[in-house]
Amino acid sequence: MSIVILGVFAADCAFRGQRLPSMGETVLGEGFALGPGGKGSNQAVAASRAGGDVHFVTRLGRDIFADMARDVWGQAGVTPHVTEDADSYTGAAFIYVNADSGDNAIIVAPGAGGQLSPADIDAHAALIGGAAVFVTQLEQPMEAAHRALQLARDGGARTILNPAPAAEIPDAMLALCDVITPNESEAEILTGIAVASVDDAKRAADALLDRGVGAAIITLGENGALYRDRDTTLHVAAIRAGAVVETTGAGDAFNGGFAAALARGDSPADAVRFGNATAALSVTRAGAAASMPDGHEIVALLSRQG
Repeated sequence: MSIVILGVFAADCAFRGQRLPSMGETVLGEGFALGPGGKGSNQAVAASRAGGDVHFVTRLGRDIFADMARDVWGQAGVTPHVTEDADSYTGAAFIYVNADSGDNAIIVAPGAGGQLSPADIDAHAALIGGAAVFVTQLEQPMEAAHRALQLARDGGARTILNPAPAAEIPDAMLALCDVITPNESEAEILTGIAVASVDDAKRAADALLDRGVGAAIITLGENGALYRDRDTTLHVAAIRAGAVVETTGAGDAFNGGFAAALARGDSPADAVRFGNATAALSVTRAGAAASMPDGHEIVALLSRQG
């Protein structure tokens, strides 16, 4: 069963250090890495490595970062569906990683991916409409995501929106989402409810259900994830796979693993648990796409949990 993901590729320029500089200040870093990223691309890599048949729809420039994108998709088994844009550039991201905690702060310049339009989506209508599971985020223009969700829904796909970066989303678009997957801060921006506990997450999920989504998954970091639809509430505990190296890409790992599990027919509870395990493994490694685990690693971690 195919998974189609719409999103952006960005080359991640990751700097490790003790703190971000203030305006006008220069600080010495403790490390640097250049690697593949972008939320949609990361999710495609995660879903494919987790065992999914993944197709990725995006735009790229004609430059060295586009070559990087094609290489990483080829290695992960992702089938790309790319519109090339010679007048733009392939996306890039600045990532600051705190050397002590592994937490991160990110600036993304989507480049060609930021030019994705409803016309680009219509050019891939048959692919999107034929998906078993469709996933998108908000790094590309919202109009493109909205059109793709409509085509996927019309074709009978299970639709997943990862609302990142957080933005105001019209109710008509939320009504096309079988599942929405915000983290705590994204849930607060969408609902106005500060999420500091599982009970807060339940209230935020209810607010999203009231706006038309089929189910909400609020990812809670070390507190796992809350799944809530109109009939079921599940708090799925986090899984620990080892020491945290950095959290870049953890949300993308969750979404990719979750999509792969749904596509093969797992229940929501099992799919959330699979997503948690995918994310748990990813944070034990540096990088975004480079940190995504293989399916056998995820299954082995779950089997050790009992």
